[in-house]
Amino acid sequence: MSADFLQPRRVLVTGAAGFIGYHLCERLLDDGVQVLGVDSLTPYYDPRLKADRLARLSAREGFRFERLDLADRVATAELFAREPFDAVLHLAAQAGVRYSVENPLAYLDSNLAGMMNVLEGCRHARVGHLVYASSSSVYGAGNTMPLSEDKVTDRPVSLYAASKKANEVMAYSYSHLYDLPATGLRLFTVYGPWGRPDMAIFRFVRAIEERAPIDVYNHGQMRRDFTYVGDVVEAIVRVMHRPPQREGAAPPQRILNVGNSSPVMLMDFIACLEQALGKVADKRLLPMQPGDVPDTWADVTRLGELTGFSPATPIREGVQRFVDWYRAYVRERGEPPAAS
Repeated sequence: MSADFLQPRRVLVTGAAGFIGYHLCERLLDDGVQVLGVDSLTPYYDPRLKADRLARLSAREGFRFERLDLADRVATAELFAREPFDAVLHLAAQAGVRYSVENPLAYLDSNLAGMMNVLEGCRHARVGHLVYASSSSVYGAGNTMPLSEDKVTDRPVSLYAASKKANEVMAYSYSHLYDLPATGLRLFTVYGPWGRPDMAIFRFVRAIEERAPIDVYNHGQMRRDFTYVGDVVEAIVRVMHRPPQREGAAPPQRILNVGNSSPVMLMDFIACLEQALGKVADKRLLPMQPGDVPDTWADVTRLGELTGFSPATPIREGVQRFVDWYRAYVRERGEPPAAS
């Protein structure tokens, strides 16, 4: 698929106070892009972490912040009416596969209504490129590995996965009907500094540091394609510059995997953490949780062909960076952020 080169000067980043959103804003600001970040600042996890990320961004020239719930149709429409954007990077969402099993209704406003309002805003403002975060969870279970973009994605095993698949279908329809250039990125197990407290690496490091047991699901017999956040940001920025074009009857949209393409056994991942921390984990082996899948492994051929880049940060290097950040953050704060 061909792609013209877009050089955006003004970009909207939704979920700017979130994990990936924070790193993405930092990178865009480094590149001299004017960034408007929006976030609803929901208390899904310790709000201090979001506040600390936001404080660092607010100190940067070229960054503005607006607290906004994208499920608010009127407020979102007003935002797009008064603010011109060359590109929109839509990362805001209710995260968490396991949380969606227990709290499915939490995903309706953020992941469905929020996406709908962003699509409407991009449509009316004629935004040059919408890049939105999908998830490897859309692949569900049962696909052969590695996972390429043309694998089956209509058998989600969690409502979180279903909401992300719905986002892809919604974006396709807007591209078809209104020629909106849109790229969905299926992200694979993103980790790194400033990560969410509910994520496995954060929970494991906190527990190991405190000499508490860690819960290891499926008795450790899982593989994850752990992808370092810096690589994810690099992929997003490169994709942003290359909006898809309409080709005949095909609308200007695409789906791309973003993963390290190097799956790691969960027990090997824990061993990396133990080495970085200099401590041994007390492992509590448990069965598979509802909504989980045993394996993820990204085929990133299409991403590489489009951008010339494929994530490749070694797991030991990425884990060490997270541990170094975690310990520095806890020293400064006095205690680790809570998961909720």
